Amino acid sequence: MIYLDEEEILFIHNRMIESYGGSHGSRDLQRIKSVVQAPKQEVFGEEQYKTVFEKAAVYARNIISDHPFVDGNKRTGITAALIFIEKNGYKVTAKLGEIEDFAVYVATKKPSIEEIAKWLKTHSK
Repeated sequence: MIYLDEEEILFIHNRMIESYGGSHGSRDLQRIKSVVQAPKQEVFGEEQYKTVFEKAAVYARNIISDHPFVDGNKRTGITAALIFIEKNGYKVTAKLGEIEDFAVYVATKKPSIEEIAKWLKTHSK
């Protein structure tokens, strides 16, 4: 499994702000460090999130919900999840409008990791 590191997440955020506007900066670097570790979590020696899609869902949910950045958390969160999926051998098939709508859904409805993972899997091959 190829995970995202802190520098990659910061780079993704920077690119989102440069491309679409908003404010640069993080609220708390410790939150970003937590985002990096969350998909790797183990419980009693077993991975808590077993599939690529569950791990991607953790990136999306944690960045979108925890707001580690001053601006661009939805864009950064969903983009980090999609990049993670593609780094691990899948192709994302969702269209741009669908992706944006889903990021807003994650921010407003607070779906479970399982629900986010299901959407990501359905929109990948």
